[in-house]
Amino acid sequence: MKQTVIKNGYIVSMNQSRQVFVGGDILIEGSKIIDIGSVPDEKIKPDAEIVDATGKLILPGLVNTHVHLSQQLARGLGDDVDLLTWLHERIWPYESNMDLEDSYISSLACCLELVRSGVTAFAEAGGQEVDGMGRAVEEVGLRGILTRSAMDCGEGLPEKWNESTDYCLKKQEEHLKRWNGQADDRIRVWFSLRTVFNNSDELIKRTKSLADKYNVGIHMHVAEILDEIRFAKATRGRTTVEHLDHLGVLDSNFLAAHAVWLTDRELDSFALHDVKVTHNPAAAMRVLGFARIKEMLDRGVTVSIGTDGAPSNNRMDMMDEMHLTALIHKGRHLNSKVLPAEKILEMATIDGARCLLWDDKIGSLEKGKKADLIIIDPVSAGSLPIHDPISNLVYSMHSNNVEASMCDGQWLMRDRKILTVDEGEVLKLARERASDIVKRAGITLPHRFPIVEA
Repeated sequence: MKQTVIKNGYIVSMNQSRQVFVGGDILIEGSKIIDIGSVPDEKIKPDAEIVDATGKLILPGLVNTHVHLSQQLARGLGDDVDLLTWLHERIWPYESNMDLEDSYISSLACCLELVRSGVTAFAEAGGQEVDGMGRAVEEVGLRGILTRSAMDCGEGLPEKWNESTDYCLKKQEEHLKRWNGQADDRIRVWFSLRTVFNNSDELIKRTKSLADKYNVGIHMHVAEILDEIRFAKATRGRTTVEHLDHLGVLDSNFLAAHAVWLTDRELDSFALHDVKVTHNPAAAMRVLGFARIKEMLDRGVTVSIGTDGAPSNNRMDMMDEMHLTALIHKGRHLNSKVLPAEKILEMATIDGARCLLWDDKIGSLEKGKKADLIIIDPVSAGSLPIHDPISNLVYSMHSNNVEASMCDGQWLMRDRKILTVDEGEVLKLARERASDIVKRAGITLPHRFPIVEA
């Protein structure tokens, strides 16, 4: 079995003791980490690949816990509008006009951006063409959880998406049986609930039963905007979280996206049921609000970081998202000690793995865990000098500092070059497909400045 040895690096392990190995080594055999710290020469095979990481930082691969692969080609379509306009006039027309090949190209393009920003694992928040997503993830080499966006009711849904509860669940079971565990278990499939606007109580309850049956998770957008809370009260008699609790859905396998508008009682409920939260600061700041992340953490809720989709954020860049997460909550609380750099790294690595129910395999660099890691070159005008490497990783580094990426023991990027797919060809196809989808969907954007023919 092939060995790779990464030597002389500054290894931020994120293990239980949060050890940092200065001048440390990592021995990888196949897809697993065999040894870490100081690797004896006798453990290294003569034909092992030796990587000198002198002066470099080595981290577990970042975990993006909320991203929409199929929305990558919609970057820029949803800027400066409210959420319901974003949905009904921009994103639903876009997504409902995608075919399987569109989803495949969009997913490839999104995966490339994830790799370049240091992500090795992610949770997809729900698209329609899961087969296109799976094909892309398999080829790029990332680790990911896929979901099909489940909607069985609601106003304004495109005709194509008018689906019964039975059909929603049937399609998700089909995808789970086809993709769950594929690509040497790099691909897993969960169930999705889009929002309380578009999910009947029957769908919510049956989704929970199936998720438990298959021992997988549920990914749902929860308490995003105040209008959602008002809608839930008007139609269900309770807020979104109170109603989900009433239906018995809140559990350790439930991943709540955004979770912005929560009361103290609802925060307590999340902690009681071990609900996981994915915090998407850039997307939330655009239109949703400021999630009560400190209050969640104080209660012991596991919180991770996600980017959301391209039309919600425009940047599928976890390095940016870590920086933003660290800053906005200090400002909200007027307390510079809130969410320090070391906590941000936990949220982006081991806590992200916990949210994906995958922390037994990924999220930290330890013997026996999967070889999912990134190498960061700190030498750049925007990140030097380095007095405190942990602080620099959160407050100073950019995605262009990510030099190499490995997932499941396979190099995805070396010397900033993508190795698994033809990046130039993917970007060419992405441009072509994006234009075609917008035309089919009939989406027109207003001119922000007067257009003058030259």
